Amino acid sequence: MGEPEHTDVVVIGMGPGGEYAAGTLAEAGLHVTAVEERLVGGECPYFGCVPSKMMIRAGNLIAETRRVPGMAGTSTVTPDWSPVARRIREEATDCWDDKVAADRFTGKGGHLVRGRGTITGPGEVTVGDRVFRARRGIVINSGTEPAIPPIQGLAGTPYWTNREIVQAEQVPESMIVFGGGAIGAEFAQVFARFGTAVTVVEALPRLVSFEEPEASTLIERIFTAEGIKVCTDAPAERVSHNGTHFSVHLGMSTLMAERLLVATGRRVDLAALGVAAAGLDEKARSIPTDGWMRAADGVWAIGDVTGKGAFTHMSMYQADIVVRDILGQGGESADYRAVPRVTFTDPEVGCAGLTEAQAREAGLRVRTGLTQVPYSARGWIHKAGNDGFIKVIEDADRSVLVGATSAGPWGGEVLSALQVAIRAEVPLATLRNMPYAYPTFYRAIEDALKDLESSPPESSPPESSS
Repeated sequence: MGEPEHTDVVVIGMGPGGEYAAGTLAEAGLHVTAVEERLVGGECPYFGCVPSKMMIRAGNLIAETRRVPGMAGTSTVTPDWSPVARRIREEATDCWDDKVAADRFTGKGGHLVRGRGTITGPGEVTVGDRVFRARRGIVINSGTEPAIPPIQGLAGTPYWTNREIVQAEQVPESMIVFGGGAIGAEFAQVFARFGTAVTVVEALPRLVSFEEPEASTLIERIFTAEGIKVCTDAPAERVSHNGTHFSVHLGMSTLMAERLLVATGRRVDLAALGVAAAGLDEKARSIPTDGWMRAADGVWAIGDVTGKGAFTHMSMYQADIVVRDILGQGGESADYRAVPRVTFTDPEVGCAGLTEAQAREAGLRVRTGLTQVPYSARGWIHKAGNDGFIKVIEDADRSVLVGATSAGPWGGEVLSALQVAIRAEVPLATLRNMPYAYPTFYRAIEDALKDLESSPPESSPPESSS
């Protein structure tokens, strides 16, 4: 080890939030040392949000073309994956080269260090044989890795995670997807629309299990209609690979496919990060922080590692708070009452705040309102591909919304109005007594609120939440 190198702030991990924090602090005149083991920009632009949404956009175009008959004439479509793969390589990832992002950071006066950063003492980060001492502190933005389940035979097989599937140059004839959450569901639908025979295997009783049961029912119905086989409540017991195909053993049945995608969640290795040297619990599943993202004296944490949601928007939100705290600018601390999340299937499932089950578990006296998008004026006009619903969750004692789901065409966009209502605690009387543009998809919010009025408040968990 050489002599310690002194800096103001060390940022471990240059995902979206880390890149923003490091760059902004450097522009403010601080000496910032950013440590990145993989690519500057993190998972989102190279292996997550951006390339996957390019895939989804392409798959949705195919689906829309197939909806033309009976609505606007006749149509045929021949799926071709090559322009999708090319767009991901050339437009999204620069062939997985982070030079543009790295230069953007160093151009702001930042100092980029390649390698794995480990906390080795208070205010100290070691990267290889270099030791950095931070005068102001350390910002942890280490992100997460794909969580690989301990299924017999899986290790050593050429399975895909999100990192491999976005680099696919062609679609496989068949694919099994482990995991029916957002990532698994999105990829399953995209590849099915490009001609892959897809089977989704979910160990829990329903798809997108962290969302409302109505969302699970909707997605499973759509998947079945599109030819995607869904196996829920089906933990895999054993996996094998014969050189060309995977075999997945589910109790009494066996599935076979050319490819296997593992999308069973994300994990963080706090021990490898060395958080114990900063006085933090290395065995924890996430790093707890206060409202200013402080995890310990001189240590801040942002992004996936905080356990507040593995979303780019969460990392950016928290990064702004850290920047303001380090620069002494004040402002508002973190508020998680209306965190938005969107599953970009078709239909989209946008959610904010609490689910009905979570609200009841929190001891609230709950009322719910539900309306089906096809029964709205815009849904009726839209017709083909109009599946969806809007569900609102009320704290009956305060007459405000604490949660909502907007599933349907552009469900993530319709969610914005509901997120604002939850975050600002807009009185229900105000929401009811305002005009909703006709005919829009968001006008269905008005119908959900009307249904809410006829729903008696309850505090016990409903049977459907179990």
